[in-house]
Amino acid sequence: MKHVPLKRPLETMSNLDSLFGGDLEEAIPSSSIPLTNIVRPASQPRRYFDEEKIESLAQSISDIGLLEPIVVRKLDNGNYELVAGERRLRACQKLQLTEVPANIIECDDTKARQIRLVENLQREDLNIYEETVGILELLVVLLEKEQDEVVKLLYIMHEADKGKTSQNVLGSSESQIIQDLFNKFGKITWQSFLTTRLPMLKLKEDIKEVLSRGKLEYTKALAISKIKDDAIRGEVLQQAINEKLSLSKIKDLIEQANVRLAPELKTPTFKPKEVATRFSKVTKLLKDTDIWDRPQEASQLVKYLSQIEKLLLPISDAESV
Repeated sequence: MKHVPLKRPLETMSNLDSLFGGDLEEAIPSSSIPLTNIVRPASQPRRYFDEEKIESLAQSISDIGLLEPIVVRKLDNGNYELVAGERRLRACQKLQLTEVPANIIECDDTKARQIRLVENLQREDLNIYEETVGILELLVVLLEKEQDEVVKLLYIMHEADKGKTSQNVLGSSESQIIQDLFNKFGKITWQSFLTTRLPMLKLKEDIKEVLSRGKLEYTKALAISKIKDDAIRGEVLQQAINEKLSLSKIKDLIEQANVRLAPELKTPTFKPKEVATRFSKVTKLLKDTDIWDRPQEASQLVKYLSQIEKLLLPISDAESV
């Protein structure tokens, strides 16, 4: 029985595809194209590829064939530009295939970029950082604005959403495009994207690099990003990845890093005998003080005394204080 490749129509990949407005030309039925005739676009949304996963995909293609053709568009010079299916193309190249099944579509540069971004956002292995960058890039294309202008618009919408401006921003066509994208994406609201995702773009480059490669969870990377020294942060970052450390262990390393960055914390600048003498003086002062006539200050004194006792007493005794 002849194997028939499973195809997923470009128009029905997900709700996101309806953003194209259904004006894509009908794809030419799948045909085999020489790999040497396929070129990658100058702007490719996916920046990092896990070689182990590419190897696994290549093995799958070797065993059962390519179930879903890549998507290309024909160029004026006779070659074909990749529109969707970067991982599949890389896997086929790893297998040193001479031809690859492809669906040929007709679309302009803008539509081709939209398709690439949408396909990238529909990946199952997409991490939070990649997802954030992908959504922002898609908004740039849909709104035909620069990235900083898109971010500014999101902040203006946020102000309007909180009732802090009288402008009818949320009813504008641009705002509707943004809301429509997030409604169809379905994983996060535009409000949450603004407050919890966009701050990622302000992280240090080494942290963003690790996030883009999916080497470390966001919560762990965010904790490590608080280390200001580049060299020490790099050490902790690498150790966290290599040893697959838990968040609690990472926080321990961060505390140790903070001590290294603040030498004065390692060597006390006070002398124990002098501290004991000061406490003796405080004890004498307590006998003659009128602080007990000032309830608020007396309460603070008792509170501080409790904290001192917890520091000085054995754990078993301190818990009863």
